[in-house]
Amino acid sequence: MSLVLEFESLPLTEDAAGAIRVGNSRVLLELVIRAFQDGASPETIVQRYSTLSLADVYMTIGYYLRHQQEIESYLSDRENLAESVHQKISKNQPDLSIIRSRLLAQQTL
Repeated sequence: MSLVLEFESLPLTEDAAGAIRVGNSRVLLELVIRAFQDGASPETIVQRYSTLSLADVYMTIGYYLRHQQEIESYLSDRENLAESVHQKISKNQPDLSIIRSRLLAQQTL
């Protein structure tokens, strides 16, 4: 009996916004990698994100372990983008603490 080795492509796809998704799901690469870095096992990650397959999570983690610099650079870029978006939203939104204070004051009346 001989083992037939076949090529399997990575379960990673880039969406129109440049975010990388894992498998046939909407789960972001950064969620899987950060969970792994926090000590979660692939099985635990699949329990958290039920749309992921265990095989896809293992392949994603394996890819990360072989390409840590590139993945860390991508994760850093994504964090910078998220911070930029957060700053834009904060700048354009009114101070919600004033509204919250008024609402809480009305509750006590």
